[in-house]
Amino acid sequence: MIAEGPPEPFNAGEPAFAGDVGGTTTLVEGSTFCLSTGTGDIEPGTPHGLFFRDARVLSRWQLRLDGRTPHPLSVSHPEAFAARFVLRRPPAAGLADSTLLLVRERLVGDGMRETITVDNLGREATAVRLELHVDADFADLFAVKEGRAVHSGSDATAAGPELVLRDRKDGSRGVSFTATAEPVVVPGALSWHVVVPAGGRWSTEVVVQPTVSGRPVQPQFHRGERIEASGPARKIRAWRAASTVVTASDPVLTDVLRRTESDLGALQIHDPARGGRPFVAAGAPWFMTLFGRDSLLTAWMALPLDVGLALGTLQTLAETQGKVVDPLTEEEPGRVLHELRLGPDSTAVLGGNHYYGTVDATPLFVMLLAECWRWGADPDVVRSLLPAADAALAWVDRYGDRDGDGFVEYRRATDRGLANQGWKDSFDGVNDASGRQAIPSIALCEVQGYVYAAFLGRAELAEGSGDEATAARLRARAEELRQRFAEAFWLPDKGWYAIALDGRKHPVDALTSNIAHCLWTGIATDEHAATVIRRLAEPDMDAGYGLRTLASSMGAYNPMSYHNGSVWPHDTAIAVAGLLRYAHLPGAVDLAHRLADGLLDAAEAFGGRLPELYCGFSRDDFSPPVPYPTSCSPQAWASASPLLLVRACLGLEPHVPRRTLTTRPHLPPRWGELTLSDLRLGDETAHISATGEKVAVSGLPADWTT
Repeated sequence: MIAEGPPEPFNAGEPAFAGDVGGTTTLVEGSTFCLSTGTGDIEPGTPHGLFFRDARVLSRWQLRLDGRTPHPLSVSHPEAFAARFVLRRPPAAGLADSTLLLVRERLVGDGMRETITVDNLGREATAVRLELHVDADFADLFAVKEGRAVHSGSDATAAGPELVLRDRKDGSRGVSFTATAEPVVVPGALSWHVVVPAGGRWSTEVVVQPTVSGRPVQPQFHRGERIEASGPARKIRAWRAASTVVTASDPVLTDVLRRTESDLGALQIHDPARGGRPFVAAGAPWFMTLFGRDSLLTAWMALPLDVGLALGTLQTLAETQGKVVDPLTEEEPGRVLHELRLGPDSTAVLGGNHYYGTVDATPLFVMLLAECWRWGADPDVVRSLLPAADAALAWVDRYGDRDGDGFVEYRRATDRGLANQGWKDSFDGVNDASGRQAIPSIALCEVQGYVYAAFLGRAELAEGSGDEATAARLRARAEELRQRFAEAFWLPDKGWYAIALDGRKHPVDALTSNIAHCLWTGIATDEHAATVIRRLAEPDMDAGYGLRTLASSMGAYNPMSYHNGSVWPHDTAIAVAGLLRYAHLPGAVDLAHRLADGLLDAAEAFGGRLPELYCGFSRDDFSPPVPYPTSCSPQAWASASPLLLVRACLGLEPHVPRRTLTTRPHLPPRWGELTLSDLRLGDETAHISATGEKVAVSGLPADWTT
């Protein structure tokens, strides 16, 4: 096809996020994601690829122009699921410039579509030879992540203009390639020989369609369809239309929130087997699936945008809640899932497709259900989930508290499970001040806080339904836990909580960010909180770009580690929320502002998108922050972290059943004016505008208290 004029812009009017042409480009839409170079190529022998339902369906995708790799000019991301790669033909020998422009426009969504456009900007016609080299190894996601993917071979069939590859190990898996400008097709490649007139254009559209269980997967797009009309674009528009609009005078915060909205929309998976209701995947590239802890915390943070995402996550997790005792998968009655896997080797990973080895997802489930109720979730849906919440609390008593001491602890059931089952789930994630790893069973400090908040949340739900006896019983349990926690976990000679109690009930005394979660849930007493705030403000914890997971003064500290000195945005955002819960104590607001400013500065350095984590070097030594090499981006709770900052700094606490909206603003000065438009609270809609410690609320009926 030949057409006049420049390439058609897509998503006109929306800000595009520029990328680094020398780095990895990540596109994500639900259970589909694509990793490529900044030129758009998927290089064999790397972790790059097109992944669908935890399997790599494209392990090679290399475009060659006259036998050479095109020169990259730029790459942009108008949405998390789309990219435009702008390249040129390498200049002829002795020339500095090129007159041939090459644009690759890519869209993912249950498959992939790439439109390749060649523009001849020269004064005479030019002959062009394009070759697209393709392959698929159908490797399991974890095999790719761990560098052990082995190409067992695929069977290629060239049927006219279509190329089909099938997994030699499992013939029910496959992938097909078709193009609008009919190519020459041979096993492993599609090619075109064309002449592009002076000032003219040639274009083709290539569709990659996976096959699962012998059936082609219907992609979320059609041939010739503009990206704005595609399924992923319609989904993100619907998400934005249903979401609160959050803006600030600070352009960095506004841009980061815009990216947050886009990434959370793309990370949502709408399961057709469950009525299409949404839940949020943990993150790309390696965790594009349902995770208990990650999905629950992300949904909590995203409540100011949309309560529906939290409800969909709760409903999906309730349906997968544990029913029996199975040591291999660590399933137990009432236990909430850790992760769901669908890849070809998933039965060999952590015991199976459904793995339950998490200690914190179960109380977090109850916490989120109560919070959804406060935010105005459908009362009928909330009531339907109460049996799951009660089963979760029954798990806390029967299986979570393994030794009857009143604290929830974990110990993996077999050597195939995760050794650590809190959010710091790397093998060395829990250690003492000298660096020695904790001996199981391990009772984490933040988990006791989650259980405390779960008791209070379920008590409030009981009170809302008139069950005063249950409410009183659960509040008494929460208070008892709070007192016992203060006695067992507080280290008076150090001035912080132990990260855990080990299998001998000895305190594991490292100074970690986990203790900030105890501020967030409110299990910390004011006396202890005042000391913790002072200790968190010290340079060994505050890296300048966020809170370190482990203080630099501890034995196991390594700023380049996964959990022992790195900075995790979600962890720092929870710390900010915890500090502002104790805003009446000296230093809490100042530290919260400092940490929030550090996170926004980091987000700006990473192009507006906070990654899963980054290295914990001091800002005085390394600025901008140093990336962690295998960090997920976008990653759900990192993407949602700016929303928690907004909510915490506003002191935003709605209670729709009581028809109250509480705000206690402590906005960082750099934010200027912050506005939340169309904040949905049940059947009502509010508008909030705040600056510093002043706030104005409008739109709610007169019988509401604000």
